[in-house]
Amino acid sequence: MSSPGQCRKRGPGDITQKGYEKKRSKLIGAYLPQPPRVDQALPQERRAPVTPSSASRYHRRRSSGSRDERYRSDVHTEAVQAALAKHKERKMAVPMPSKRRSLVVQTSMDAYTPPDTSSGSEDEGSVQGDSQGTPTSSQGSINMEHWISQAIHGSTTSTTSSSSTQSGGSGAAHRLADVMAQTHIENHSAPPDVTTYTSEHSIQVERPQGSTGSRTAPKYGNAELMETGDGVPVSSRVSAKIQQLVNTLKRPKRPPLREFFVDDFEELLEVQQPDPNQPKPEGAQMLAMRGEQLGVVTNWPPSLEAALQRWGTISPKAPCLTTMDTNGKPLYILTYGKLWTRSMKVAYSILHKLGTKQEPMVRPGDRVALVFPNNDPAAFMAAFYGCLLAEVVPVPIEVPLTRKDAGSQQIGFLLGSCGVTVALTSDACHKGLPKSPTGEIPQFKGWPKLLWFVTESKHLSKPPRDWFPHIKDANNDTAYIEYKTCKDGSVLGVTVTRTALLTHCQALTQACGYTEAYKTARILARCTAHQVVPGLTAVAEPPGSCATAPPPGPCSLVSVVLPESCCCSSSFPGGPCSLVSVLLPESPCSSSGPMQPGVCGASCKRLLLLFLLFLLFLWGPMWPGVHGTHESCSSAMPLCSCRPCQPHPKEPPGAVRPGVCSTLRAPAAPSVMNMMHVISIPYSLMKVNPLSWIQKVCQYKAKVACVKSRDMHWALVAHRDQRDINLSSLRMLIVADGANPWSISSCDAFLNVFQSKGLRQEVICPCASSPEALTVAIRRPTDDSNQPPGRGVLSMHGLTYGVIRVDSEEKLSVLTVQDVGLVMPGAIMCSVKPDGVPQLCRTDEVGELCVCAAATGTSYYGLSGMTKNTFEVFPMTSSGAPISEYPFIRTGLLGFVGPGGLVFVVGKMDGLMVVSGRRHNADDIVATALAVEPMKFVYRGRIAVFSVTVLHDERIVIVAEQRPDSTEEDSFQWMSRVLQAIDSIHQVGVYCLALVPANTLPKTPLGGIHLSETKQLFLEGSLHPCNVLMCPHTCVTNLPKPRQKQPEIGPASVMVGNLVSGKRIAQASGRDLGQIEDNDQARKFLFLSEVLQWRAQTTPDHVLYTLLNCRGAIANSLTCVQLHKRAEKIAVMLMERGHLQDGDHVALVYPPGIDLIAAFYGCLYAGCVPITVRPPHPQNIATTLPTVKMIVEVSRSACLMTTQLICKLLRSREAAAAVDVRTWPLILDTDDLPKKRPAQICKPCNPDTLAYLDFSVSTTGMLAGVKMSHAATSAFCRSIKLQCELYPSREVAICLDPYCGLGFVLWCLCSVYAGHQSILIPPSELEANPALWLLAVSQYKVRDTFCSYSVMELCTKGLGSQTESLKARGLDLSRVRTCVVVAEERPRIALTQSFSKLFKDLGLHPRAVSTSFGCRVNLAICLQGTSGPDPTTVYVDMRALRHDRVRLVERGSPHSLPLMESGKILPGVRIIIANPETKGPLGDSHLGEIWVHSAHNASGYFTIYGDESLQSDHFNSRLSFGDTQTIWARTGYLGFLRRTELTDANGERHDALYVVGALDEAMELRGMRYHPIDIETSVIRAHKSVTECAVFTWTNLLVVVVELDGSEQEALDLVPLVTNVVLEEHYLIVGVVVVVDIGVIPINSRGEKQRMHLRDGFLADQLDPIYVAYNM
Repeated sequence: MSSPGQCRKRGPGDITQKGYEKKRSKLIGAYLPQPPRVDQALPQERRAPVTPSSASRYHRRRSSGSRDERYRSDVHTEAVQAALAKHKERKMAVPMPSKRRSLVVQTSMDAYTPPDTSSGSEDEGSVQGDSQGTPTSSQGSINMEHWISQAIHGSTTSTTSSSSTQSGGSGAAHRLADVMAQTHIENHSAPPDVTTYTSEHSIQVERPQGSTGSRTAPKYGNAELMETGDGVPVSSRVSAKIQQLVNTLKRPKRPPLREFFVDDFEELLEVQQPDPNQPKPEGAQMLAMRGEQLGVVTNWPPSLEAALQRWGTISPKAPCLTTMDTNGKPLYILTYGKLWTRSMKVAYSILHKLGTKQEPMVRPGDRVALVFPNNDPAAFMAAFYGCLLAEVVPVPIEVPLTRKDAGSQQIGFLLGSCGVTVALTSDACHKGLPKSPTGEIPQFKGWPKLLWFVTESKHLSKPPRDWFPHIKDANNDTAYIEYKTCKDGSVLGVTVTRTALLTHCQALTQACGYTEAYKTARILARCTAHQVVPGLTAVAEPPGSCATAPPPGPCSLVSVVLPESCCCSSSFPGGPCSLVSVLLPESPCSSSGPMQPGVCGASCKRLLLLFLLFLLFLWGPMWPGVHGTHESCSSAMPLCSCRPCQPHPKEPPGAVRPGVCSTLRAPAAPSVMNMMHVISIPYSLMKVNPLSWIQKVCQYKAKVACVKSRDMHWALVAHRDQRDINLSSLRMLIVADGANPWSISSCDAFLNVFQSKGLRQEVICPCASSPEALTVAIRRPTDDSNQPPGRGVLSMHGLTYGVIRVDSEEKLSVLTVQDVGLVMPGAIMCSVKPDGVPQLCRTDEVGELCVCAAATGTSYYGLSGMTKNTFEVFPMTSSGAPISEYPFIRTGLLGFVGPGGLVFVVGKMDGLMVVSGRRHNADDIVATALAVEPMKFVYRGRIAVFSVTVLHDERIVIVAEQRPDSTEEDSFQWMSRVLQAIDSIHQVGVYCLALVPANTLPKTPLGGIHLSETKQLFLEGSLHPCNVLMCPHTCVTNLPKPRQKQPEIGPASVMVGNLVSGKRIAQASGRDLGQIEDNDQARKFLFLSEVLQWRAQTTPDHVLYTLLNCRGAIANSLTCVQLHKRAEKIAVMLMERGHLQDGDHVALVYPPGIDLIAAFYGCLYAGCVPITVRPPHPQNIATTLPTVKMIVEVSRSACLMTTQLICKLLRSREAAAAVDVRTWPLILDTDDLPKKRPAQICKPCNPDTLAYLDFSVSTTGMLAGVKMSHAATSAFCRSIKLQCELYPSREVAICLDPYCGLGFVLWCLCSVYAGHQSILIPPSELEANPALWLLAVSQYKVRDTFCSYSVMELCTKGLGSQTESLKARGLDLSRVRTCVVVAEERPRIALTQSFSKLFKDLGLHPRAVSTSFGCRVNLAICLQGTSGPDPTTVYVDMRALRHDRVRLVERGSPHSLPLMESGKILPGVRIIIANPETKGPLGDSHLGEIWVHSAHNASGYFTIYGDESLQSDHFNSRLSFGDTQTIWARTGYLGFLRRTELTDANGERHDALYVVGALDEAMELRGMRYHPIDIETSVIRAHKSVTECAVFTWTNLLVVVVELDGSEQEALDLVPLVTNVVLEEHYLIVGVVVVVDIGVIPINSRGEKQRMHLRDGFLADQLDPIYVAYNM
């Protein structure tokens, strides 16, 4: 688990092992789940708030809560506690991550409290109260016998909530996948420890001498202290944690899914096989459910504008809308007259005052944006009706607060696609918009250029007397466009026609069928403009309104109330009716909508709009009188008969077309009725007084209230302070988010508390709506108190398979849902399968609800393809026949139609996550997470749940804001418990759980979590979490099969198989040295010392070496005679002062330069064996000096030669702190040499005697010294001379470290043998002057140059932006013929290509750049020479390489890996590819170990242990079949030979060698061989802040170390990205992710990573990491 971390101080001050164990057991013990404490929960929930106190007692009480009440459920909380209790006996042995103390920032609560504005967080003051159980009698159940599936149960017990618990069954999230299980990984032994040294000989990290400027040397390196076998180092906390992690992973887990990789080579995915035990639908095919016939209404206005005109002129003083202030007093009263006149002014102004008379900016049919805050419904109404009167199409949107609001760019895209150029807004809103210094409103990101127009009266022109708007009957023109935010963050515009508005009004009116005279106080509970709360609009939407994309503006909406005279059904007796509607603007929501996180469910503006449409359209015209009473007069209001005209061919049955009905009679008693009056309650009032909506119901004796479930819950807490509450007047309490299954808890609790206050059970009316289909269903009001509401108790497990089942095992393992009433009048509903063709579901199957009606949206603006898929769906029966000729519309709601035609909704399509073939709803996961101690931890209930696709399946990600006062222990405990709860209840693993600081998730303009933006930040690595918990082992069960190694086929069979298949044996050789005729005078000398003497006599003044300083000037140079004389003096000093004998070993500790060369030849002259050693770095003695000491001791040096400066350094106080300076051998200072010459120069008696020792630390951490004989040295120099065509007239630039390998040979030996001039450039000088090497190459007109990867990387990064200035300085690389990178690894093709492209403009030819390849047994096997074909590149399948196979693919193919040839094989070198296990030869293009036979092979390893077995295996191997006589040296590198179509200089086809990687470094995971560089390359690409990466294994866990180039706050972003990319590209689960500072990963002088040093430093807890994440 990458989890929240324990803080750890930097440096050595770590606690003891005993103290650590004590602390660990204390912390881990705290994480064990505690038994549920029901009695203590309530007082705790009402504890004192942490936020600043408010003047209001309500605000104080509400501030204490932090939970999103949409998901509140007592039963579900009990279920979660029960699930967690099952884990109590199991010890949570999960290692906490390590986190640097600087990363743990404690901030005060004040810093996170947003300003108290109307667009603050919706849960800014959420209330956590004591909702008690609702006793429901057995009479409250529906008769289930008629329902085939018996899936819906009446509630016969106390059901206080919607609960989604699952019987514990298959285990918790901490029952983690076993990476050691047979189906996932083979049990390989721990990686061997190659650091075979005692504690006296500590291995230290070898680094480029001058690299400390850019890299901080790590403070570790005592590899010998580590117990790297099966044991765990006693002194290492990190190792203990890893062991703890491994022990946890060994636990049994849920059986994995059926492996679906058909072939372990191709690794193709097959279709997921269904679980044979999964529930399947058994019911009959459902029948489409038809709503009641849409009645015909008399006196129905022909359009909304006509209604507004009539009632604005007839009853101008009748109040239409009253807005309240924060004290609950009326702030502004908008009358019908004011609304009419202001709407007229708006219409006239936008048509005639924008632009010119000849070129008006807005014409009828154009789109106009409405940008109003949710606390100003009056201005929004006037603007909206003004647009209708002007025949322009309003596009309501939210107020943008900043230029970079989350999701704002997509809104801008919608405005641009709609062609919006004008935005209407209010004066206050206009002043609040962000302004530039000049006072202009800047263009928001992604938005078109807008003209902002204020619609207050003082800014409007009065229309002339002769101007009047053209009022037409409703038609199919677009009335308005409402936006909808999709799951992926894209924004669509749903168009609603004027006909749909009209029909929707009638359908809602009929559905709410009022049956007596009443006053209606419609309470729209805090519906925010554009907030996305699913289902909010169901009750009060006007035709054509869209549930998810509310128009911007005041947030109010009321349900439709219509007396009998408006309906054609005789069952609705009319009566006197004073209509009052109380509206609560929506507060900004604190988290994404329950059913569809991040997408608006219903908006208050839309609700307000819809309600006011009804208000103007219906009630306004019919009851213009004020405060009259009248007895029931249904007999005096005869119904009218209407003659419908011919329906439109595409119109569904039941559609009512405007203008079809002729009004035969006016209302009976218009003078006695009141017009409807809306009371808008702003969020600021609700925040201070959560009970304000109930008070308005009582004050106005309201018949109807429209609320959301959280408003009901908050009222439960506040009601105790109010005594005179009477809700008996309520006839409908419409629950706007009733389609959310989690709303049932609040409904039950509210009824239980307020039943004694006059509230009746049948009054509560949930509803469902969607952006596309508008109102989908609503529960009808009834007077029959004996008819209980519908209720379903469904198995959560069954729902994940889309099947309706009763959970018979345990009452807690259910999801309880309530019905949302019946299908709308005039509509037909069915449910279709969510995936594939729209086929009808069975009766016991959950599907997507589809409706066919006239009162719906008609299209997505400008998107015909998406419109066809959503608005023109033809459901089919199982036989494939469509059920209707009319198209249906997908609602986006998941549900089913139950007995009695009741509609049940269980979720939204946008909240659906399909994990391993099972469907989980994001809201259910949120509810479970919030049930785990929400009061202690989650900040205001802000949790986002979404899925990301990793390795061909969706993975669940949970992101929560944690309270600022939470400790690291709190975080870890909460996260662990959430994982357990979700695993137990939902039987699904959570892939990643991230915690972010409070108030940092991206918000919608109204304060809700912007889900798609949050997901985008997560995927980009820009979320900046403060704690992360990754659990890939639990939920990634679709890894390919581990490779089962078959019994090895004998080498003879391989040979025969290759012959049969026509493949040649993979062997190749360079040119034969014996057949090359050249004028090489040096060939007659057996020893280099003799060659130097000969050159000093024949060409004494020829310059052999030129050393450059950092400014490019010549620091020193040596001619042949100067070198000879200086070597003689050094030989005299060795013999006289050192008293050395022939064959004694001498350590040469010099910086790169001339002194090192002279000392080397001085040793040869004296008959001694030189060993070159990199000097300690003066700024980092503690790390670098022990390496020097170790090499001196291991090489058994009798003497140490160095400069005077280094001599002092070796004996300094700092050195004494690092090593025992008393044990140094004799130290000779060569700055003061004797004047005399030696009596004689030693000549070795045998060419096979030792010439020098070459010591190097390999990438696997092994310090290996190889023996080079005089014969091998001479052969080596001759081979390089021939390959590179080196002659005395040539100049070669060398920018390499001269201490080992080919770098030493080129620096010290080749010039003496071949006679060419070597221009020496110490790599450390490039730190100060990165252009030094290239300037020298240009200045000296060099044709051949050699460098290392670290030099090339330094030039690429340091000179990338300076190519123009270098060109101006005359830098010219056009003469370079070969630029060879000296390396002992796979060619870094990306780096060489970048270098070539970067310096192409300076004349560098791409073909000039190549690589060489050498190793310990042969320091140079391949080297690109001057002649021969260019290096070739092939692309191989990376998956095949894991199985030790080579499969060539095309460039750009999936999983392709480019491999570049490692240069031409040197003359005198033979290569064969052999199987490393059987030692049999392999065929062409087969992967195997590279074996080499050459005259310049090393003689063997030099060790002080006399380990001859290692030597004989590596240097004297024979093939088991074929040519069994030749002695081969095993390189330890995997590669393959491939015969190309190119020809060599001798006319034969060219054999190319491709190096894949070192056997010692390769990691055996899941039976396959992985090369670290492949994984590291993927990780470096994962995020821009990853500068370097290294991977290694420890006890079969993959450990990834990344260097972070950025702030420490970005460290945790890398954990999910690293895990994702390794899973996607390599099918491996990362066990540990370590984030460190730049420079911590050790690099040797060749630029190679010292991964084993890094491993030992990590296990010894010496890296000081920023963050260590243990993935579970």
